[in-house]
Amino acid sequence: MRRKRYPIGLMIMLGMLLIAGCMKGGSTPSENDNQLEKAAIEKPVTLTFWRNSGNKAENMAYDQLIAAFMEKHKAIKIVMMPFPYSDYDTKLRTSVAAGNPPDIMAIDAPNLASYAEAGALLPLTGNFNRNGHIEDIPQTTIDGYTYRQNIYLAPVTESSIAMFYNKKMFEAAGITLPSRNPDEAWTWDQVLEAAKKINDPVNGIYGIDPAQGFQNAGATAYFKYPIIWQFGGEVMNPEGTSAKGYLDSLETKRALTFYTDLFTKYKVASFEYPVDAFPNRKLGITIDGTWSLSHIAENFPDFKLGEDFDVAPLPKGTRQAVANGSWGLGISAKSKHPEEAWMFINWMTSYEGLKIYTSITHDIPARYSVAKEFTELNEYPKNIFVIQNQKYGRPRPITPVFPQVSEAIKNLFEEVALEKRDMDEAIQSAISTIDKSYADSIAITK
Repeated sequence: MRRKRYPIGLMIMLGMLLIAGCMKGGSTPSENDNQLEKAAIEKPVTLTFWRNSGNKAENMAYDQLIAAFMEKHKAIKIVMMPFPYSDYDTKLRTSVAAGNPPDIMAIDAPNLASYAEAGALLPLTGNFNRNGHIEDIPQTTIDGYTYRQNIYLAPVTESSIAMFYNKKMFEAAGITLPSRNPDEAWTWDQVLEAAKKINDPVNGIYGIDPAQGFQNAGATAYFKYPIIWQFGGEVMNPEGTSAKGYLDSLETKRALTFYTDLFTKYKVASFEYPVDAFPNRKLGITIDGTWSLSHIAENFPDFKLGEDFDVAPLPKGTRQAVANGSWGLGISAKSKHPEEAWMFINWMTSYEGLKIYTSITHDIPARYSVAKEFTELNEYPKNIFVIQNQKYGRPRPITPVFPQVSEAIKNLFEEVALEKRDMDEAIQSAISTIDKSYADSIAITK
């Protein structure tokens, strides 16, 4: 995707105006802690920064923030290189393996452990404790950027999902509408009863899509991990070294049984849905993310929030849980300028930096203080996503073999629900795949 370029003067002016606006609001977590940022730099420093190229708003935000930072720190030059999402991780891993990585790199939270295990990243725990205002970030978010007791990434944004439902279908079936309170999530049993009432396969209307079907592993596993957690189960041990004794627990089996029953016993879910089934009024309930709000608004203007559909908290089993973790910024272990790199990252992910970023992208910021500043994030429907993430967010398995784990989880759900494979057999196969992948990865690093 081609990035729209903006005159550097305009980017600097807008960035500095936004910074000034941020600082008028009184004391903030980073206003009174600029000792490192004011440290003398004996000679000009150039820092390379790689990231995945995002949408128009995200690219604009990074352009403005970098221009504003360099205006503030004239001795530091940031050379940013954005890469297409599909190529980025491969290019970054290749540069790390070749010994010439960028000074600063954006990394998706679930991939953190593999980079940290390879020794590619500097630990940031000391930096955060010194002036990173860690108390302003939810602990579960910090957990997602931590590997073997060290923080390796500074979080920028967060992700979250919730339950979208067709309001008119609910009303026509006489179903009491779910609460909008993030602390009053429906149980999965309540969701099932609603799905039964609106399910109408003869007319091509499905009750529910519980976890975004069976597509690529990373995407669908993101929606399936919470189902396991909500029923009290786990995927791996806390160390991220083995799935044995966790993925085969009774709680995990209950989650898989419930999920499978939606397709096979109750037949309220389908193995294949029409494109955009929910906004096309062919699906009563779906689990989806904040990004779908803008997708629906832009592409289905006649399907209106509050009239045709609404949003409710993610369903729960014995507990509430939602997967968190998004892109964060880390420092290469090979960087010759780690202090200056931290100055940049710390400012980018500070109150000031994230307020500017959020004002442009409208994403969920990683800091409490920034989320409080935006009315839209504190009102329905986005407050549901924000509060869920802050209170019930959980990192996906923090392990060097995360891609293999996601593939195994995706296959497990597919084999049990779609292929009707014996559950115990499928679980043991998934455990074997995960544990062998971890053992192989450790053998390679040694």
